[in-house]
Amino acid sequence: MSFVAVRRTAVGILLAGGVAAAPRLLAQAPAALTPHQRLAREIYQELVEINTADSVGSVTRAAEAMARRFRAAGFPAADVQLLVPPGKPTKGNLVVRYRGRGGPGAPKPILLLAHLDVVAANRADWRYDPFVLREENGYFLGRGTADDKAMAAVFVANLLRYKQEGWVPNRDVILALTADEEGGDANGAKWLAETHHDLIDAAYAINEGSDEARGPDGRPLYLGLQAAEKISVNYTLTATNPGGHSSLPRPDNAIYQLAHALGQLAAHTFPVALNPVSRAYLEETAKVETPETAAAIRALLANPGDAAAIATLGRNVTYRSVLRTTCVATRLAGGHAYNALPQSASANVNCRIVPTSSADEVRAELGRIIADSAVRVTFTLPGSVVAGPRRPVDPVDPELLAAVNTLTRSMWGEVPVIPMMSMWATDGVHLRAHGIPTYGVTGMFLKPGEDNSHGLDEKMPVRSFYEGLEFLDRLVRTVSAAPRR
Repeated sequence: MSFVAVRRTAVGILLAGGVAAAPRLLAQAPAALTPHQRLAREIYQELVEINTADSVGSVTRAAEAMARRFRAAGFPAADVQLLVPPGKPTKGNLVVRYRGRGGPGAPKPILLLAHLDVVAANRADWRYDPFVLREENGYFLGRGTADDKAMAAVFVANLLRYKQEGWVPNRDVILALTADEEGGDANGAKWLAETHHDLIDAAYAINEGSDEARGPDGRPLYLGLQAAEKISVNYTLTATNPGGHSSLPRPDNAIYQLAHALGQLAAHTFPVALNPVSRAYLEETAKVETPETAAAIRALLANPGDAAAIATLGRNVTYRSVLRTTCVATRLAGGHAYNALPQSASANVNCRIVPTSSADEVRAELGRIIADSAVRVTFTLPGSVVAGPRRPVDPVDPELLAAVNTLTRSMWGEVPVIPMMSMWATDGVHLRAHGIPTYGVTGMFLKPGEDNSHGLDEKMPVRSFYEGLEFLDRLVRTVSAAPRR
């Protein structure tokens, strides 16, 4: 997921009161693995040790490896489909269907979504080979251990377990392992939704993107159920000029024009734009926040234009991002010689757009903020932009929410489940755009910054991996055994 290290800067909630001791929380990794845990670890290792980074790796290799496991387990060939976009031989996607009872009245399937691609990793920068799974000091280490091969391995292992046990759910369970979530030109979730929608159509999808937070003492603080997310869109700001000799400066300089445009952007704050999910998140966090912050949250909920409440919450990086669309400059380029006036200057601006707005609306707003016709605003990656008008936020499925609440209490005690809108981006945006509500939940609790996703020495706590294995196993069984309607 493109959620980088920001995912663990979440509010410092629940620290004041603490959490009751969990009845089933594992104090450490199992001393002796069960057969199912051994299988999950074996699949995890196989996936991590296949380089699936964009441009240098192959997602198709990883998808083929998982397809072999499903075929060997007795899944019909028609239910194990390796789908490769034309002209993209390394960007294959795997779709597996686990058949339920079917028949009249059967609920729509549940879709399990995980991406197989990873962020690039330079071997020279890492202490060890990033594409070799290591286990040390209570962590699994390697590129993709947290983002997102842990969830992919768990889903694969659990489906294989269902098959071995002969368990028959009331609804079909579909698994989609996809390419290019982290970047690249062949996003698998988008391509499947557009060209193979019938294969993945579902009542809803379970995906990454949640925020399960563990405190400094190792106890879970809260489980965030991602029910909405911001859209990540990159824009290029470009200023052009005839240029000339640097000894004869012109009044119109491309670099100065671009710098002024970026200054205008830096001074701008987008308006507060709440939705049902971000409202629910604020309502829940207000119950456990400090008195000052809780009062500001309640004032804002009552009046989204309350300047004092906005200023108070704006001091917290997470709340500042939850409230609105944000845009920030991330790359610069300009000029072509030390002794020549710049003929062009450009900057990339990354925007995280609230789900009640759209990429086109923000592009128009950037033009109004900059207010300079000499600076063009274009999409940096047009093919990755989610097209179409804004979509309302899907409400949290009550059946899923009830199951998550019950399982969370069973495994970790009185740990609150909080609906949330993530500031990071996942493939859920592509599914929602095609009518498949998507919810992020993993059951893999982490301390702030613990996983190092997208960075050096990425890791996943061993304990969290095995807890997620059990949690997602039980969650899928619960929602897939739902009564017929």
